[in-house]
This record gives sequence, structure tokens and C-alpha cells, in this order.
Amino acid sequence: MKRDAERDSVSPPPIRRKLESTTTKKAVAGFFTPLSKKTPDRTHWRVVNGTLLVGRYSPHDAHPVKRRKIAAFDFDSTLISTSSGNIFAKDANDWRWWHVSVPSTLKQLYTDGYSVSILSNQGSIGLKSDPKSIKSDQKSLSNFKAKANAVFNQLDIPIVLLAASARDRYRKPRTGMWNELLEELDLDDSEGPDLRASFFVGDAGGRAARSGAKADHSCSDRNLAANVGIEFKTPEEFFLHEAVQPFTRDFEPPSYLNPSLTTSVDASPLVIERRNPLDILIFCGSPASGKSTFYRKHLQPLGYERVNQDALKTRDKCVKVASELLLKGISVAIDNTNADRGTRRVWVELARQSKIPIRCVHFTAGAMLCQHNDAVRAIAGNRFNPEKRVMLPHTAFSSFASRYKQPQVDEGFQDVVPVQFQFQGDEEQREIWSRYWI
Repeated sequence: MKRDAERDSVSPPPIRRKLESTTTKKAVAGFFTPLSKKTPDRTHWRVVNGTLLVGRYSPHDAHPVKRRKIAAFDFDSTLISTSSGNIFAKDANDWRWWHVSVPSTLKQLYTDGYSVSILSNQGSIGLKSDPKSIKSDQKSLSNFKAKANAVFNQLDIPIVLLAASARDRYRKPRTGMWNELLEELDLDDSEGPDLRASFFVGDAGGRAARSGAKADHSCSDRNLAANVGIEFKTPEEFFLHEAVQPFTRDFEPPSYLNPSLTTSVDASPLVIERRNPLDILIFCGSPASGKSTFYRKHLQPLGYERVNQDALKTRDKCVKVASELLLKGISVAIDNTNADRGTRRVWVELARQSKIPIRCVHFTAGAMLCQHNDAVRAIAGNRFNPEKRVMLPHTAFSSFASRYKQPQVDEGFQDVVPVQFQFQGDEEQREIWSRYWI
């Protein structure tokens, strides 16, 4: 019956569609090509210390030659922009040259004896294996490599790209990427780069909003060039030969080494003395405002014991340890941020119960100065970081700022001693600290 029904049906039989293969002749030919005859990949990728991506493109006919002149560029909004007009690229194909003159200019630089390189902050690519984001990280990394390879192939000149994926020593304006570039180019101390002839081009130049353009998002590219000691130009100045635009830096470290240049720094040395046989000294100040250094220099010699929540982990443990020390007749310094009145009230109450005075030391360093100190402490070496602290997340500073209330005597303090930041260190440390780190 079923067969009869099918035969009697007035509907025509289904037509089998011919599916077109997506496999190209080139791909088939490549599959059967012996490995010894296949074209090798021109870009070699590697990862340095888990956070820095390094790609080196070498044309087939290139002959390695040591070049001391370096032409370094930022990547996004300097060499390329998105073809979609979006701030961030949608995929690996969403790019175009920042200006039509870019490829010919870079090729001419190579002809003129420059090593052409790219130094780029790329916080969106993930290089570490994180189970929570591994799929998105792999996709973003794959897209970035594909886009970079497309750029390399169109230029077809030897080029080195370095991409910093984390907030560590490689991120501009810090000089980690530049130092790694010098190693990649085999430029050591005996035969280093020609700094006078070298330059860096980037869009993060600290410029204010101007006709047809928004303000630069930062001054990190200009600051990197200053740290390295090479000339800096914006893409408009370099590729389009436009006039130099004025710029401002949000933070100038040298001004804190020369108090006469700023009214925010008190050049007079701080003198703090004991006022009581037994008391509590509570700190109030942002992370990296100099609290621990102040303790070691001024209070430890006076016999104060330090109580710190980073070391003891909880406030209850801090209160317990401080109480035990006071019972032994030892004064304590509470080395925490103590941003708000509620947090400080805990220590005021402990002083009241112990029937001793409590004083407050107020560290007045601003947010950018503290972020600068934090970066120097975490990256610049052991001489700046005796406690081996890691760099703090940005939320550590924003959280303090949101909770901060200036301490007042009426909270129960015997006095409030303001402390302005003053750099402490030798000439070598001074030179390192005065660089741009944020």
C-alpha cells in the first residue's frame, strides 16, 4: 500500500542537490606536496615569560644583517585601523592601513637601513592557560596572529612584533618590550642601538581633543620614547607631516624629586617623636603611599612594632596581635590603609579599652603617585621591594578612593600628623624612579 501510494503521488520525486566542495585546488595540492617542498611559515611566534608575545617575520630572500637604527611603531591606530570603523576589530579581517602611505613608508625605512619593529599593548589577548576563559583567549590570540600575519605579508620586509598582554614590565611605557627587542635584534651593550637615529611612532601622545579627533587615551607611547631616550612622533606627524601638536602628561615623576617645581610637596624633612610611653599609631593612606617605608625609617627605631593586615590576613587577627603587644608594654603602628572612619573606629576603641592615646599618621600622596610607586616597587627590582610585593590591581586604588574620608582629631585621635611623599634613595634609584611607569 505504501509503495502504491508513493507511485500514485502527484508530487515529483525529490531532487538531489549537488553540494559544492569548499576544498580548494590549492589546498588539495598542498596536502599532497612533500614537506621538503612546502613553503615554510615566514613568521615565527614565541611567548616570553608567559605574557609577552613575540612574532618575527622573515621574507625568503632576506639576509640577516645587524642594524643599529630602529624604527619602532605602535600597531593599532598607528599602522592600522579597523575597516568597520569600530574601536575594536570584529575579527582578523577587520583592518586597513591607517593611511595609504604606511606600507610604502615602512618599506623605504627598511631600504634606508632601519630595523622596523612594532611595540604594542594588547591586553585583550590571553597567553596564560585559564580554564575559565581559554576559548575566548585562544580566539583572540588566533585573530591577532592572523591580522599581524596579513600585515606582514603585505609589507614583506623583515619585521619584529612584540605584544604585551599583561600589566607587567613589558607594558608601555615601561621599557621591558624595548629591552626584549634589543635582544631579538642582537644589539647588546657593546654594540647597542643608535638612539639618535632611532624613533618611536604612536597615537598615545597625551594630546588634547582637536578638530576631528578625540583626545589621546594616554601618553604611554610618548613616555616610552622618553624612557628609552629616542625621538617620538605621532602618526599624523610622521606619516602626514603635520605640525607638532601640544601635549600634557597627567603625571610627571621628576616634579616629586624637585619640590620647587610643585606646590604639592613639602620639602622640609619630617620629624616625628614619641609623645607617650605607650600608644597606638594608626596609618591612613592609599596603597603604595609610603606607609611601610615610613615605619621602617621613623617608627621602628622608636620601638614600635608593625601590625599589617597583608601579613596577618584579617583585621581580627591584627586586633588580637596588637592587643597582645600592648599588654606587653609595646607600642604598635597599624600599617593598613584605614580609609574610612568606621575602620579607624576599631582602633580608637582598642585604645580606649587599653586606656592609652592613639595618634594618626595621614599619608597624603595622590592616586597617580601611588600607582607609580606601586609599579616601581613591583617591577624595578629588589632594592625597591624588600617585601617582594606583587603589583596591585587597579581596584585596590579605586576602592580606597571610594571609601576615603580624611582623618580628623575629633574621631578620638591625640593628633593627626600629615605626611607628604618624599623620595628616599640613592642616585641610581632616583634615576629609575623618575622614569615613566604608568
